[in-house]
Amino acid sequence: MYTFHELKKAAKKNDTDAAKKTKVAILGNSATQFFATAILGYANLENLPVEVFDADYNQIDAQLIDSGSETYEFKPDCIILYLATEKIYEEFLDLALAVRSDFAETLMHKIEGWWDLIARNAVCRIIQPNFTEIEDNALGQYSSKVKSSFSFQIRKLNYLLEEKMSERNDIYPVDLLSIQSRLGKHVFYDGSLYYNAKMAISLDALPCAAKAVTDVLKAMNGNIKKCVICDLDNTLWGGIIGDDGMGGIEIGELGRGHAFTDLQRYLKQLKECGIILAVCSKNNEDTAKEPFEKHEEMVLRLSDISVFVANWDDKASNIKLIQETLNIGMDSIVFLDDNPFERNLIRQMIPDIEVPELPEDPALYLEYLQEQNYFETVSFTGVSSDRTAQYQAEFERKQAEKTFESIDDYLKSLEMKGSAKPFEEVRYARIAQLTQRSNQFNLRTVRYTEDEIARIASNDKYLTLYYTLEDKYGDHGLVSVVIMEKISDKELFINTWLMSCRVLKRGMEEFIVNKIFETAKSGGFEKIKAEYIPTAKNKMVKDIYDTFGFTVTGEGKYEMNVGDYEPRHVYIDDIK
Repeated sequence: MYTFHELKKAAKKNDTDAAKKTKVAILGNSATQFFATAILGYANLENLPVEVFDADYNQIDAQLIDSGSETYEFKPDCIILYLATEKIYEEFLDLALAVRSDFAETLMHKIEGWWDLIARNAVCRIIQPNFTEIEDNALGQYSSKVKSSFSFQIRKLNYLLEEKMSERNDIYPVDLLSIQSRLGKHVFYDGSLYYNAKMAISLDALPCAAKAVTDVLKAMNGNIKKCVICDLDNTLWGGIIGDDGMGGIEIGELGRGHAFTDLQRYLKQLKECGIILAVCSKNNEDTAKEPFEKHEEMVLRLSDISVFVANWDDKASNIKLIQETLNIGMDSIVFLDDNPFERNLIRQMIPDIEVPELPEDPALYLEYLQEQNYFETVSFTGVSSDRTAQYQAEFERKQAEKTFESIDDYLKSLEMKGSAKPFEEVRYARIAQLTQRSNQFNLRTVRYTEDEIARIASNDKYLTLYYTLEDKYGDHGLVSVVIMEKISDKELFINTWLMSCRVLKRGMEEFIVNKIFETAKSGGFEKIKAEYIPTAKNKMVKDIYDTFGFTVTGEGKYEMNVGDYEPRHVYIDDIK
């Protein structure tokens, strides 16, 4: 979120070459000059051409009744009617106790009159913020059931406002009350600022209020989001389906599952409101689809997903395939992924797409996405505009049209650093865990306990390597394990090779094999033998030894002379 200082600076930018600007007039019962500045600054930072007219303090009646007023001469595309609750409260207290029970209806009638004046004198839309709350403690907690209390009346006024707005197509709401609730009253309101300058929104809260208005203005200009593309593992559920299996992923009441379930409920709601849902995951397709088909606590089903892409290609190419299938602009897509590497890859390769910086804690995913308000709209038919089946069919037609783009420049920019070291006691537990949990990138799928790893590490019969990887965005930690068995003085057998799938497609596979042959050469070995044992989940690595130039010697059997191996180029610096 921008600061008010940043918005004030951005408001000074005057893009004279911009196309037709959206003309916004702001009328309020309190001082609105800072609000106007914040809106203009936020719109400029969002590349939305806007021109703002800020009417004089508390001149709503004068500006709207006179058809020749400055407001109407400005010829606005929309008018913001901002009514500060603090000013309303003063008016409420000036009333006799006997008429306070009618306050909400009276003020609502006055607001409707303003709407009618605007409709009569201008061709424009109306942006109507709702009302924040004030702690009216005259009767303490009892105030909420006393009709003549301000607490009762302001809440009734918000209800009436929503009812009346729903009856008109020219009124567009801005929910200031939700911003006050999120930030807290003491952040939203600055008493010193109000009493000295009649500004009812604090400088700290103005950026949030300006964003809310700008979101509506963008939607009015057709800048809306139409699609959410979701990763799966640790995004729609906790854990990795390929490693943890159906019983191990967190969804529903298991572990952190409730947070993922609520996120799915939110996405389901978006789909019911016409937002397209798609999946883009590095996974075997059958494995990725299994929870949607069989897990009892999944909220989302395959029937909710318009385009389902699960393979081991880079996500940028797959997103492009989805975008072409849906025939929508990249700027109308939101991509959700828990992995910082994937997020930054997509940002660099597809600048137009929206990629939220999801919090590390999945429990915060939903709250974060709701605060970002990616799916602002200015219309709703009241019925689902679900065309999922059509998109699913179109995807089948487009599968053959996949295209791929190089990610070399991005890999260079990551400043990756990798290491390969013999097993160390402090790593035994993690190494054992990785052998037990890794299913997809696992050539022979041999499981080891911590004690077995300790015995292997201390046995001269084996050469062991564990690999780590880090980049400028963070440390991936221990990501791969290799165990080589000495079958003679000149030959090694790769007993175990497994790798975390989260580091796929960034050169780690090549780095690992380079180190395997480097270790073999330094030990005086002349040949390396290997084996691939297929399982239901490790299809992604079935051709990996072929890719690295090994000779096939039998079903799933491979070998290569150490002297024949040409080290592969990688963008990973070797930490000795």
